[in-house]
Amino acid sequence: MTRTFHARPGRAVAVAAMAAMLLLAGCSGDKKDKASQTAAKVNKEEITVHQINFVMQQQRGLKPEQADAASRKILERLIDQELAVQKAEDLKLDRDPRVVQQLEASKREIISRAYVEKTGEAATKPTPEAIKKYYDEHPALFKERRIYSIQELGIEATPDQLPALRQHLQDAKSIGDFVEYLKANSLKFTGNQAVRAAEQLPLNMLDAFAKMKDGQAVLAPTPTGAQVIVLAGSRTEPVDEARARPAIEQFLWNDAKRKLIEADMKSLRDGAKIEYVGKFAEAAASAPTASPAPASIAPAASAAAADAQPAAGGLPADEAAKGMAKPASGELAPDEIAKGMGLKK
Repeated sequence: MTRTFHARPGRAVAVAAMAAMLLLAGCSGDKKDKASQTAAKVNKEEITVHQINFVMQQQRGLKPEQADAASRKILERLIDQELAVQKAEDLKLDRDPRVVQQLEASKREIISRAYVEKTGEAATKPTPEAIKKYYDEHPALFKERRIYSIQELGIEATPDQLPALRQHLQDAKSIGDFVEYLKANSLKFTGNQAVRAAEQLPLNMLDAFAKMKDGQAVLAPTPTGAQVIVLAGSRTEPVDEARARPAIEQFLWNDAKRKLIEADMKSLRDGAKIEYVGKFAEAAASAPTASPAPASIAPAASAAAADAQPAAGGLPADEAAKGMAKPASGELAPDEIAKGMGLKK
């Protein structure tokens, strides 16, 4: 039975609050100790409940009933960490140039990320109409959603070898025949297989997958050669609008944040005086400037997807399921479906 998992931003707070109460309850009746929020003392330094709460808020999937045990484990790790810090300071490692450089880089990363997140907070949540529109415009993700059993070949090749590869893929009677061709021509390749739900595929490749029939193969150029994808099998598992709505809302909201952040960064660049020096000046003059979106916000995409072209004819479904190290499984692992659209078996 499938069910929708809704995001619970308050859970981490609830768990942290419970941990705080448990830790404080475990202290003696001394009111001064309770007010200090001290969880442990390591030599002359204190570890506070606030430090434990901060770590616990990073623990995804932690249940309230697990808070007590988790908080104590975290406290022990923080004690070990504090002991290591104290010893490192005794050895003056905090003054080591490499350590100082790492600290500065971490500080810059944290501060810049805080600004990016602050900028994204201005994005408004999508309207019910926008959510419905997205649902209706993406049947391959919802109404006609399929689970795909995929076999992949990553091939090292030069651009001038791609036409021959595509032709031999079209002429192959099985994936095994195509693999033999690669071996005969000393072309290096790697094989892989996976079961993927529609939402786990790159969005810019999903429509092409939705049109594929079982046994069909596609070849896509990559920076190092080509990627061959064989659809060994598939089955339909649609998602209704009610179940999809939370995930669509989150996706559209994240996309709005991404656009705000990209626009803001462009504005900052336009208003700043940026001078490239030395070899970087030459590179900057010949390449357009692009501000990448934060990885945590931008939806996943495949570099090979944009140029994917189906091979004519395709391979028979039973043949496509052969020729690899392991046969494609007809069953889905529970964690394969749990991602993407908030679905879980």
